[in-house]
Amino acid sequence: MTSNILNNNKKKITYMTVVLVIGVLLGALKFYAYLLTHSNAILGDALESLVNILASVFALVSIVYASKPRDANHPYGHGKVEFFAAGFEGGLIVFAAISMIYKATLSFFHPQDIHNLDIGIGIAAGAGLVNYMMGYFLIKKGKKFFSLTLEADGHHLVSDAVTSVAIVAGLTIIYFTKLYWMDSLLTILFAFYIAYVGSNLVRRSLAGLMDEADFETIDKIIVAINQSRIDKWIDIHNLRLVKYGDVLHVDAHITLPWYDSLQDAHEEVKRLEDEVNKRFDIRVEFFIHMDPCVPNSCPICNLKNCKVRQKPFVKQLEWTKENLLLNKKHD
Repeated sequence: MTSNILNNNKKKITYMTVVLVIGVLLGALKFYAYLLTHSNAILGDALESLVNILASVFALVSIVYASKPRDANHPYGHGKVEFFAAGFEGGLIVFAAISMIYKATLSFFHPQDIHNLDIGIGIAAGAGLVNYMMGYFLIKKGKKFFSLTLEADGHHLVSDAVTSVAIVAGLTIIYFTKLYWMDSLLTILFAFYIAYVGSNLVRRSLAGLMDEADFETIDKIIVAINQSRIDKWIDIHNLRLVKYGDVLHVDAHITLPWYDSLQDAHEEVKRLEDEVNKRFDIRVEFFIHMDPCVPNSCPICNLKNCKVRQKPFVKQLEWTKENLLLNKKHD
């Protein structure tokens, strides 16, 4: 498991390094397109690329820091820094959007001539395609490794790609209609969309820092538990999840036969943790409180040949999000 974590961290660092290098090249190309065209829409796209670069640098640093092993000062590891990185990136996106609105508003009153639209359209289209492919890749890997930093940077790049597509469409209209005021209008519209993406990243960052319940990940944990379920695991309840970067920390109570030895109970807890970890690409860390079964547990206990059963078996309880999160034994 430790080797898998190290490999995952190396992969994330490599992904962000490649994205950063490509982002610098695309940013330079977009600023060159602005110098050729003097289009506010292309300038806005270039400014967002500059934000991409700054965000990628911060994301890379945060991933390197998050990959450090836990220590006395950080007993749960350094993964929480990824939420801060995502929030920082979201803030940069919102700042870029405000800058775009300001520049476009001024251009309504002090318009500039737009030149070489054909070249600008070509550059914007090419850059948008590259950003979309990189963004889609990062989102996919971010979900796989439960890395909000990768996912945030991916959403940022996809939003940049959407902006580029809209810019291409807008500049094409301007090219044929000569309605140059549409350049500023398009820039303002793109800025509001970008601000929405940025504010959503800030919200998700705050949710992670405040340990807001991640029901999507909880559902995956529950599926893994059900897939590895055995009869000795009579009941599981009070399940809670906290994310620390690429480590999922799960608290839960498990009900086991009261007559099992402490060694037997320990082995069942270890089995549960091992089985769930087989189904995840990152580490799932369990802290489990062991409860002894009681007579009211008998109707939901499917354990065969139990010599101390006091009530007949009725039905095995289906473990779902609705009942596993409750802080009480099921009967």
